[in-house]
Amino acid sequence: MKCIVGLGNPGRKFKKTRHNIGFMVIDELAERHNWKLKTDKFNGKSVVEHIHGDKVALLKPQTYMNLSGQSIRPLMDFYQIDPTEILVIYDDMDLPTGKIRLRQKGGHGGHNGVRSTIEHVGSKEFKRLRIGIGRPDSRMPIIDYVIGNFSKEQQQDASDSIQTAADACEAWMEKPFNQVMNEFNMQQ
Repeated sequence: MKCIVGLGNPGRKFKKTRHNIGFMVIDELAERHNWKLKTDKFNGKSVVEHIHGDKVALLKPQTYMNLSGQSIRPLMDFYQIDPTEILVIYDDMDLPTGKIRLRQKGGHGGHNGVRSTIEHVGSKEFKRLRIGIGRPDSRMPIIDYVIGNFSKEQQQDASDSIQTAADACEAWMEKPFNQVMNEFNMQQ
């Protein structure tokens, strides 16, 4: 069984913010397949369905970004999902808006949602899909930038990256992750 987790913050206030781009990818996947996310016992909104004969869980933790692992771990335990079968989608300021990067594993890179995931999953061996949100100019505090909405100039690139990220997730349902990583990282 595979699990695709989009990181973000719950609530209408954060819905379209840069920090919620992981949630946006999960919403796109659910919409494409006509799946309904429901509030669950894992402190999240999730759905478990079948695609290409395999079981997949989509999860949007509702614990706020910095506590994401508190939602991921219970779902992982309940369905007995190995960390290597988890793909975590999150925002990355080190990539320009519109760019995505897939990785097999790694550290948290200063991202608190990924830090919480590593702590609760107990491993760095989960897959990652980083989506670029760019950096603020030097006058804007980082927190204001990440919980702010995409600028008008960034909106098309952000929308394109959500579509590309959802395509990569779907490709992972059919192909080995190394192949998906090579294919999508080369496009960028």
